[in-house]
Amino acid sequence: MFSLGRRRPPTCVYMLTQQILNIVERFLHIEAMSGVVLLIAAAGAFFWANSSFHESYDALWHAPLSFSLARYNLSWDLRFWVNDILMTAFFLVAGMEIRCEIYDGALSDLKQAILPVVAAAGGICFPAIIYIALNADPARHSGWAIPTATDIAFAIGILALLGRSIPSNVRIMLLSLAIIDDVIAIVIIAFFYSNEFDPSGLFIASSGIGLVLLMQWLGLGTIWVYTIPGVVLWIGLLKIGAHPSLAGVVLGLLTPVLPAHTSELSLKRIMKAVKAIQRQPDNKKPNINVINHALRDMISPVMRVQIALRPWVAFGIMPIFVFANTGIHLDDINFSGKGASFVLVGVAFGLIVGKPTGILLASFVAVKAGFCRLPPNVSWGGMVLVGLLAGIGFTMAIFLTVITFDKVVYLSSIAKIGVLLGSTISGIIGLVYGFFYVRQFKRSVN
Repeated sequence: MFSLGRRRPPTCVYMLTQQILNIVERFLHIEAMSGVVLLIAAAGAFFWANSSFHESYDALWHAPLSFSLARYNLSWDLRFWVNDILMTAFFLVAGMEIRCEIYDGALSDLKQAILPVVAAAGGICFPAIIYIALNADPARHSGWAIPTATDIAFAIGILALLGRSIPSNVRIMLLSLAIIDDVIAIVIIAFFYSNEFDPSGLFIASSGIGLVLLMQWLGLGTIWVYTIPGVVLWIGLLKIGAHPSLAGVVLGLLTPVLPAHTSELSLKRIMKAVKAIQRQPDNKKPNINVINHALRDMISPVMRVQIALRPWVAFGIMPIFVFANTGIHLDDINFSGKGASFVLVGVAFGLIVGKPTGILLASFVAVKAGFCRLPPNVSWGGMVLVGLLAGIGFTMAIFLTVITFDKVVYLSSIAKIGVLLGSTISGIIGLVYGFFYVRQFKRSVN
């Protein structure tokens, strides 16, 4: 089954390369498929909330869920557990994506990062300006951040429907822009949507970060061990007044990007295990485990944790979050309420018009000024497609809606409708335009 020929080390490297390529392909497949699951979750929540059993929908998410340990008792409603605890895993994955991009991606090189950063900044500013222009009233203007977010899952999902004819750099541009969009959205949540500051929380949060760094210095590699400092950090952020799920981002940014062992050391372990198998063919299992661990150690912790968590986040946590927060009661929609129609138009128009306009205008100015240039095989037609798909602001936009209008039910419902309407129209326009763009691109190549 195993041989000790000279080609074994290159084969191991080949296996590692194939494993990394499979990870990338799996990532794109998960992102594309999760968009379908999110759509089903949103539709299910909407129909349940407006059925004859609508009272059970509200009762479910307001039901208390408690855990007790000795004299300590934790009791929050189910929606809090979803929005503030489960979503920590979503932000952990987002933080790891940002960490990877900073180390070896769109944010690793200043010249390479300029275009997606400038484009993302334009895509943040223009929707916010449109929203504020329509909602200057202090009771409504806090929702300015809602139309600024891009949903990676849906945007990549729509792009996947257009097939493999889309230039790879267009995909990378959209992915980079969406990740930077997430970075800015996280900063916005941290600075603009936090409650009153509690100094004791800062000490607790710092202790959590210190514990993470200490464990890394001690060489502790078991993922579950880091749950303890993660909980400490989460509690600290809750006491500070920041959104506690942002603890996931901090942990993601602290996750090591280098493998635990060098490739040479792992290959030596593999060769030693292979020799052991050849000497004792009947005792393969322990040595096969050594080989699997050696291959695993050649992949960085940040990549390993993403592989482990991404399916759970994409097909579990995100759909639950959407299901818990998109059950909009039609009875709660009150367009006669003060400024309700302006909130709807501000959110929807910000996504449909503000996102692509801001992205294209900012990119055009940056390129013409000589600060950056378009990537190879990315024309202005490709940038239009990126801008249109960036207007799909589903998960993060709904999250912003929840923390913005949590006390004003009718504005929350209206804003969510604006998100759904704006994201749907942006997706349809992007898909239709994408088919024409693919045709034109094929002609230009041929």
